[in-house]
Amino acid sequence: MASIAAASSISVQPRNSLATGRVSGLKLGSFMNNRRSNLSFTMRPMPARLQISCAAKKETVDKVCEVIRKQLALDNDQPITGESTFLDLGADSLDTVEIVMGLEEEFGITVEEDNAQSIATVQDAADLIEDICSKSSA
Repeated sequence: MASIAAASSISVQPRNSLATGRVSGLKLGSFMNNRRSNLSFTMRPMPARLQISCAAKKETVDKVCEVIRKQLALDNDQPITGESTFLDLGADSLDTVEIVMGLEEEFGITVEEDNAQSIATVQDAADLIEDICSKSSA
Protein backbone atom coordinates (compact mmCIF):
# COMPACT_ATOMS: atom_id res chain seq x y z
CA MET A 1 0.00 0.00 0.00
CA ALA A 2 1.28 3.50 -0.74
CA SER A 3 0.24 6.92 0.41
CA ILE A 4 0.64 10.34 -1.15
CA ALA A 5 1.20 13.32 1.10
CA ALA A 6 0.18 16.85 0.20
CA ALA A 7 3.78 18.00 0.50
CA SER A 8 4.73 16.13 -2.71
CA SER A 9 6.25 13.18 -0.94
CA ILE A 10 5.36 9.58 -1.60
CA SER A 11 5.86 6.77 0.87
CA VAL A 12 5.77 3.28 -0.53
CA GLN A 13 5.14 0.13 1.49
CA PRO A 14 5.48 -3.07 -0.53
CA ARG A 15 3.12 -6.02 -0.46
CA ASN A 16 5.41 -8.22 -2.54
CA SER A 17 8.76 -7.55 -4.19
CA LEU A 18 9.64 -3.90 -4.82
CA ALA A 19 11.92 -2.15 -7.29
CA THR A 20 12.64 1.44 -6.36
CA GLY A 21 14.31 4.48 -7.87
CA ARG A 22 14.62 8.18 -7.12
CA VAL A 23 13.50 10.93 -9.47
CA SER A 24 13.54 14.54 -8.26
CA GLY A 25 13.47 13.46 -4.63
CA LEU A 26 10.40 11.24 -5.05
CA LYS A 27 10.59 7.54 -4.36
CA LEU A 28 9.03 5.55 -7.14
CA GLY A 29 8.06 1.95 -6.72
CA SER A 30 6.67 -0.80 -8.85
CA PHE A 31 5.27 -4.01 -7.44
CA MET A 32 5.76 -7.27 -9.26
CA ASN A 33 3.42 -10.19 -8.68
CA ASN A 34 3.37 -13.03 -11.23
CA ARG A 35 4.83 -10.73 -13.92
CA ARG A 36 2.02 -8.22 -13.41
CA SER A 37 2.69 -4.75 -12.13
CA ASN A 38 0.36 -3.61 -9.35
CA LEU A 39 0.49 -0.17 -7.87
CA SER A 40 -2.09 1.22 -5.49
CA PHE A 41 -2.25 4.48 -3.60
CA THR A 42 -4.31 5.51 -0.62
CA MET A 43 -4.90 9.21 -0.03
CA ARG A 44 -4.88 10.33 3.57
CA PRO A 45 -5.08 13.86 4.89
CA MET A 46 -1.78 15.36 5.95
CA PRO A 47 -1.36 18.55 7.96
CA ALA A 48 -0.56 21.48 5.73
CA ARG A 49 2.95 22.84 5.99
CA LEU A 50 3.02 26.45 4.98
CA GLN A 51 6.13 28.48 4.61
CA ILE A 52 5.72 32.17 4.12
CA SER A 53 8.44 33.94 2.26
CA CYS A 54 8.33 37.64 1.84
CA ALA A 55 9.68 39.12 -1.35
CA ALA A 56 9.64 42.64 0.07
CA LYS A 57 12.21 43.85 2.58
CA LYS A 58 11.16 44.08 6.21
CA GLU A 59 11.72 47.84 6.12
CA THR A 60 9.25 48.17 3.24
CA VAL A 61 6.63 46.06 5.02
CA ASP A 62 7.11 48.09 8.21
CA LYS A 63 6.73 51.37 6.31
CA VAL A 64 3.56 50.09 4.61
CA CYS A 65 2.20 49.12 8.05
CA GLU A 66 2.87 52.64 9.32
CA VAL A 67 1.05 54.22 6.39
CA ILE A 68 -1.93 51.88 6.84
CA ARG A 69 -2.02 52.49 10.60
CA LYS A 70 -2.05 56.26 9.94
CA GLN A 71 -4.67 56.12 7.15
CA LEU A 72 -7.04 53.92 9.16
CA ALA A 73 -6.30 55.65 12.50
CA LEU A 74 -5.50 52.30 14.14
CA ASP A 75 -4.21 51.99 17.70
CA ASN A 76 -0.56 51.07 18.16
CA ASP A 77 -1.56 47.93 20.05
CA GLN A 78 -3.50 46.53 17.07
CA PRO A 79 -1.17 44.12 15.26
CA ILE A 80 -0.55 44.58 11.55
CA THR A 81 1.48 41.94 9.70
CA GLY A 82 2.22 41.16 6.08
CA GLU A 83 -0.70 38.72 6.06
CA SER A 84 -3.18 41.32 7.34
CA THR A 85 -5.85 42.10 4.79
CA PHE A 86 -7.25 45.58 4.39
CA LEU A 87 -10.72 44.13 4.99
CA ASP A 88 -9.60 42.57 8.31
CA LEU A 89 -8.20 45.94 9.36
CA GLY A 90 -11.58 47.56 8.74
CA ALA A 91 -10.82 49.28 5.42
CA ASP A 92 -13.57 49.77 2.87
CA SER A 93 -12.96 50.51 -0.83
CA LEU A 94 -12.53 54.25 -0.22
CA ASP A 95 -10.04 53.55 2.58
CA THR A 96 -8.11 51.28 0.24
CA VAL A 97 -7.87 54.06 -2.37
CA GLU A 98 -6.63 56.44 0.32
CA ILE A 99 -4.08 53.86 1.50
CA VAL A 100 -2.75 53.48 -2.04
CA MET A 101 -2.52 57.27 -2.38
CA GLY A 102 -0.67 57.44 0.93
CA LEU A 103 1.75 54.73 -0.22
CA GLU A 104 2.36 56.58 -3.49
CA GLU A 105 3.18 59.73 -1.54
CA GLU A 106 5.36 57.95 1.04
CA PHE A 107 7.42 56.01 -1.51
CA GLY A 108 7.38 58.56 -4.34
CA ILE A 109 5.81 56.15 -6.83
CA THR A 110 2.75 55.90 -9.03
CA VAL A 111 0.56 52.81 -8.79
CA GLU A 112 -1.46 51.93 -11.89
CA GLU A 113 -5.17 51.33 -11.30
CA ASP A 114 -5.07 47.66 -12.35
CA ASN A 115 -2.15 47.04 -9.95
CA ALA A 116 -3.96 48.87 -7.14
CA GLN A 117 -6.98 46.60 -7.55
CA SER A 118 -4.80 43.51 -7.00
CA ILE A 119 -3.69 44.68 -3.54
CA ALA A 120 -5.51 42.79 -0.80
CA THR A 121 -2.88 42.40 1.94
CA VAL A 122 -0.08 44.43 3.44
CA GLN A 123 2.38 42.01 1.82
CA ASP A 124 0.76 42.54 -1.60
CA ALA A 125 1.28 46.29 -1.20
CA ALA A 126 4.91 45.92 -0.08
CA ASP A 127 5.71 43.51 -2.94
CA LEU A 128 4.13 45.85 -5.49
CA ILE A 129 6.04 48.84 -4.11
CA GLU A 130 9.37 47.02 -4.32
CA ASP A 131 8.53 45.84 -7.83
CA ILE A 132 7.72 49.40 -8.96
CA CYS A 133 10.84 50.80 -7.25
CA SER A 134 13.10 48.17 -8.84
CA LYS A 135 11.64 48.85 -12.30
CA SER A 136 12.08 52.61 -11.94
CA SER A 137 15.71 52.26 -10.80
CA ALA A 138 16.61 49.89 -13.65
